[in-house]
Amino acid sequence: MRLRPMTAIYITCGEKILLLYRIGSRVVGNSYTGSAGGHIESEEYRDPRACMLRELQEETGLTEDALDGLKLRYITMRRKDGEVRQNYYYFAELKDGAAVHDSNEGRLEWHDMSALDDLPMPVTARHVVEHYLAVGRYDDQLYGGLTTAEGPVFAAMTDF
Repeated sequence: MRLRPMTAIYITCGEKILLLYRIGSRVVGNSYTGSAGGHIESEEYRDPRACMLRELQEETGLTEDALDGLKLRYITMRRKDGEVRQNYYYFAELKDGAAVHDSNEGRLEWHDMSALDDLPMPVTARHVVEHYLAVGRYDDQLYGGLTTAEGPVFAAMTDF
C-alpha cells in the first residue's frame, strides 16, 4: 500500500471561507478544496508546513505574512484506491488589506461558512470543514481524524 501525503490550507475572513474549485484534478476531481494545497515533495516530507506555504504562494500569491493565526489544526487519514491518504489541514485568518490572486489550479471563491452544505467536496475535506465549523474554530486543539465508510472519527491530539 502506498502513502499519499498532502496538505491544504483554509483561509477565513470573518464569516467567509476561501475555497478553490479544482477542475480536472486527478485526486479530488471537480470539487471545492482548501484555498491551496497539494502533494508533499520528497524534500518536504518531514515538514508539511513547508509544502503548505509553497502551495499557498503558488496557488494564491499569498505568503505567511498575509495571514493571522496560521496553525496546523487537523491531520487525517483515509484508505482509498490502494493508498493511505494522509492530509495536513491548516487554518488561518486573512489579514486586512491582503489580496488573493487568481489561481492556476482553478477558481478561488469566498463562501459564507453557513452555506457550504451543497458544495461538492472531497469526503475527508468535508468532514474536516464540518468539524472545524462546529467545534474546531472555538478551540485551539490539533485534531487527528480517521475517515471511515461510517463517517469521520476525530480526537484531540495531546502530548502525553
